[in-house]
Amino acid sequence: MLLIDELKQQLSEYQPKLKELHTVLNIDSAKEEIEQLHNKAAEPGFWDDMDKSQKILQRTKMLENRVEDDRRLNVQAEDIATLIDMYFEDNDDDLLNDIKSELEDFVAKIDKITLSTLLTGEYDSANAILNFHAGAGGTEAQDWTEMLIRMYVHWGEAHGYKVSILDQLDGADAGVKSCSMIIEGENAYGYLKSESGIHRLVRVSPFDASGSRHTSFSAVEVMPEIEADMSVEIRQEDLRIDTYRASGAGGQHINKTSSAVRITHIPTGIVTACQTQRSQVQNKDYAMKMLVAKLVEIKEREHLSKIEDIKGVQKEIAWGSQIRSYVFMPYTLVKDHRTGHENGNVHAVMDGELDGFINAYLKALSNGTLEK
Repeated sequence: MLLIDELKQQLSEYQPKLKELHTVLNIDSAKEEIEQLHNKAAEPGFWDDMDKSQKILQRTKMLENRVEDDRRLNVQAEDIATLIDMYFEDNDDDLLNDIKSELEDFVAKIDKITLSTLLTGEYDSANAILNFHAGAGGTEAQDWTEMLIRMYVHWGEAHGYKVSILDQLDGADAGVKSCSMIIEGENAYGYLKSESGIHRLVRVSPFDASGSRHTSFSAVEVMPEIEADMSVEIRQEDLRIDTYRASGAGGQHINKTSSAVRITHIPTGIVTACQTQRSQVQNKDYAMKMLVAKLVEIKEREHLSKIEDIKGVQKEIAWGSQIRSYVFMPYTLVKDHRTGHENGNVHAVMDGELDGFINAYLKALSNGTLEK
C-alpha cells in the first residue's frame, strides 16, 4: 500500500502544476485565436498571398498543438486517478505497474512543456538557422563537421521539425568544410540557441593508419530566422551579391543555371549563401535572411547600438573556447563545459539525443547560473 500512496501523492502534487500550465500557456486565448484564424482561412482570396497564408496556417497549427497538449494532459491525469481508484477496489498488482508507467509518462510531459515556457526571449519561437564551420585540421575537422550536421538533422526530425540544407561546401577528400541549414518549427531557435559555440571531438582517427588519437574542432552558429527587424538597416551599397551555379544534387535546373546566391556584407566581411532553392530569387531571400539574423545576433551579443559598430571578429576554432567535448576514446563521454551536464552514451548523442544538454542549459539560464 505504501507505493500506491506515494503514486497518489505524486499525482496530487502535479495537479496544481497542470492548472498553472493551463494559465501560463493561455489556453483560453489560444482557442479564441484559433477560431479567428480559421475564419481568415475561409475568406475568399486567402491563398492569393502564399507567404501570408502559410504563416497563418503555421500559427494555427502551433496553437492547436498547444491546446491539444493541454487536453491530453488533463485526460491523462483523470485516467491515472481512475486507475488509482480501481486499484484500491481490486488490489490488482498489474494495475500498479500501469499506474506507475502512466504517471512517469505524465510527469515527463508536464516537465517538458513547463521547460518550453522558459522560452521567453524575443526570437525564441522562431525557426533556427545553423551554420557549421570546420576548424583547423583538414579532413579530420571536416569529417567531424559532417557528423555534427547529421546529429542536428536527427534531432530536428525526431522533434517533428522540418530540416533543410541551404548551402554546403564539401571537403576535398571527405567531410564538410562549411554548411548552412534551417530547422523550421515552433521554438526551434529557443531550444537550439544552447548549441552555439565550438564543439570538440576526441577519437581514434579513421584517416590515420597508425591508429593514433586525434582532437578536432568545429564551430556551430545558431541564429533565429528573422523576417524583418527595424533595428537592422542594411544599405544596398554595403552588399556585394554574386551568383553562381549550384553544386551537388538538385536536378538539372539547379545545376545548369546560375541560381546560387552569395551575399557579402562589405563593412563586416560576413558572407552568407544559399544554393538549394529552385530559383535565384528564393536563394537570395534565404541568404538575406541569414545575413540579417547574423547581424542581429552579433549586435545583441556585443551590446552594440548600431550595425556599423560590428567588426566581424570571430573566435578561433581551437583549444580553450569549446562549449562541449565529445570523447570516443579512451572512454565514451559527452560533457557540456557550461552546465556540467554529461552523457556517457556518445553514440546516442550523435544520433540526436541532445535534450538533456538543451534542458540543462535552459534551466541554468532561468535560475541565473549561466549568462546568455
